[in-house]
Amino acid sequence: PEAYIERYTAVPDIDAGVVRVKVSVAAMTLGKPVTVSVMDGSRKIGEATGEPGQDIVIPVPNAKLWSPERPFLYGLRVSLSDVGKTIDSVRGYFGMRKISVGPDEKGVTRILLNNKFVFQMGPLDQGFWPDGIYTAPTEEALKYDIAITKKLGFNTTRKHVKVEPERWYYWCDKMGLLVWQDMPSGNNDTPEARKQYEAEMKAMITGRNRHPSIIMWVVFNEGWGQFDTERMTGVAKSLDPSRLASNASGWTDKGVGDLIDIHVYPGPGSPKPEATRAAVLGEFGGIGCYIEGHLWVSEHWGYVSASDKNDLQRMYDKLLRRVYQLKDTEGLSAAIYTEITDVERECNGLLTYDREVVKGAIDRYARANKGLLPPLGRLEMRLPTSEETGQTWKYMTVKPADNWADPDFDDSAWKSGPGGFGTKETPGAIVRTEWSTSDIWLRREFDWTPAGRSALELRLHHDEDTTVFINGKRVFHENGYMTVYDEYPLSREVNALLKKGRNVIAIHCRQTRGGQYID
Repeated sequence: PEAYIERYTAVPDIDAGVVRVKVSVAAMTLGKPVTVSVMDGSRKIGEATGEPGQDIVIPVPNAKLWSPERPFLYGLRVSLSDVGKTIDSVRGYFGMRKISVGPDEKGVTRILLNNKFVFQMGPLDQGFWPDGIYTAPTEEALKYDIAITKKLGFNTTRKHVKVEPERWYYWCDKMGLLVWQDMPSGNNDTPEARKQYEAEMKAMITGRNRHPSIIMWVVFNEGWGQFDTERMTGVAKSLDPSRLASNASGWTDKGVGDLIDIHVYPGPGSPKPEATRAAVLGEFGGIGCYIEGHLWVSEHWGYVSASDKNDLQRMYDKLLRRVYQLKDTEGLSAAIYTEITDVERECNGLLTYDREVVKGAIDRYARANKGLLPPLGRLEMRLPTSEETGQTWKYMTVKPADNWADPDFDDSAWKSGPGGFGTKETPGAIVRTEWSTSDIWLRREFDWTPAGRSALELRLHHDEDTTVFINGKRVFHENGYMTVYDEYPLSREVNALLKKGRNVIAIHCRQTRGGQYID
């Protein structure tokens, strides 16, 4: 037809109980009205007629609200008429969904879904594939990523520096997954590049703003190509005031938009909510765990490392318990874990790059992501690390006698120095005593008051292979390295090893390559 329906937008207003539909018509001339019908299944529940380019308001009585738990979609029928005859028509859908920022029942600024605070927990999803890179092999593959994200207990995903095909968003709408949509980063050093970036951001927003699953536009990420932040955030909000806008995920926050977003690896951490901006953790975690036979290249990487799938889940559980603690204590509204799948040499996914292996038990991840794990108990530091103040250790870098870990061993000839021990370039290290040889043996005396049946944990940072002894008995061993301090549960038998009064903790750490550190 000479005149035809070009596109439409449907903006729900759950407070007023209506949907506002605006229809764009190509080759538009006067006298060609548009009729919009709202369908609940096969039943028409509302209809209105209006002019192209103008808001057509249709009541939606007793609306069924769209949410991750109940992603109900209303049908939409749009027809264009000329002298009483339909000359073009399209079908679509929409969800009655509201996303906003406001106070919760305690007055804390939160992200609100349908006027209620729902904690958003999701993975970073870069949408890479080992065969097609940016292109999924099939629609089933696209759908699988969304389905497994839901099965893992997430209600959100952050589509990271990529815009997906329409069908990906359709399945998010259909299956109920909240989407933070990044604008793909660019090298915006020239006026031409900045102009192009703005044009493509506008195209992304106007091209994808029909999807109820999308609740946020992320304008910049980690300072990558960041420019005119205040103006660009305003552009995003003016194009789509019905959704949130994040001015910068990580790094250079300019105090505008709906969120204050930080990245903490491995974290977690939380910024402080502001009067008009909610606090979110845009990236955290990044626990590396490689699965032999499923690597893109032999050289792999993660922000921190797990020795196997069980270790990964232990570390993940701890991170998520902290995340939900921050939700309650610091006002955190959302957290994004890096990441859903391995990506080329990045091995910090919960799935392998080929999607063939989930690195652990799905139901256990789901419990963690839904906040169903027991809350963190109160920790009492009985033997401090050297994170804040250097603790004095006896140490040796030449292999000592075999009984070196025994409490009665004579270490009077050993050197003394404050922890931690290592090289200053090692990630996460707080070096007070330089150690650059292959091995180090450490001893430290401490007084102990029995802790009854309290659960004991060992807090340490090791790079690389580490063995810990208490009063001559081995209580911990782990190969590999960490880049942060972490806690490791000790068995109940350790309580019996500890005596009232004098005790000795002894550590052996072995270094093979790269950085090195022990505390």
